[in-house]
Amino acid sequence: MTKELLVEVDQIYNLACPASPVHYQYNPVKTMKTSVLGAINMLGLAKRVKARILQASTSEVYGDPNIHPQPETYWGNVNPIGIRSCYDEGKRAAETLFFDYHRQNGIDIKVIRIFNTYGPYMNPNDGRVVSNFIMQALKGEDITIYGDGTQTRSFCYVDDLVEGMIRMMNSRDDFTGPVNLGNPGEFTMLELANKVLALTGSKSKIVYRPLPQDDPTQRKPEIALVKKELDWEPVVDLDEGLKRTIPYFERFCK
Repeated sequence: MTKELLVEVDQIYNLACPASPVHYQYNPVKTMKTSVLGAINMLGLAKRVKARILQASTSEVYGDPNIHPQPETYWGNVNPIGIRSCYDEGKRAAETLFFDYHRQNGIDIKVIRIFNTYGPYMNPNDGRVVSNFIMQALKGEDITIYGDGTQTRSFCYVDDLVEGMIRMMNSRDDFTGPVNLGNPGEFTMLELANKVLALTGSKSKIVYRPLPQDDPTQRKPEIALVKKELDWEPVVDLDEGLKRTIPYFERFCK
């Protein structure tokens, strides 16, 4: 997405960017380029072919939030020079570009903010907490929790997210967002680890490691806006989602 793309389309879903800390911190300059140059290129394409374009932004635009749960009106608490900022600020800059192209050029935009999403077909080495915990449990390895395990996240099953994205793309013309897409169920890392242990029947032990810099202490979406505008809310709870996800990862542990 850092290079121009020449295609003829009616709708563009811009999801380009590594989303797990392990991957986006591997080459932070490229991560920022993907978000910023990618947004410019895709917006340029949308302008040329008069397509509607959806930006897959992120809950990371809220940083380590001072407001809980996080509504779309919250401007966030982001460290602009930290090790996560290549992703956080890259996505924030992409949102800026989307709304400036909308105001200046009349581009038909939609912006969603995705909260932690999981499900089958994730990369088993993705480095995200759900895939990490499941793989460690299935292999009988120690389950690694960073910090004391009290930090929280909200986990949205992939089918729910995709449904929300499609509804947003096809929403009324004058609704641009941004809207939160996520499951408001909130769990500590320790609660997630214990759920994975129970569902896998693993005997893995939980071990604790230092908390990485700028790791958010809380994360939970306020979803009143998306319920009102798109009649959307997640239907798959965490227990059911994990039951659907674990069998996929088992194939990598045989």
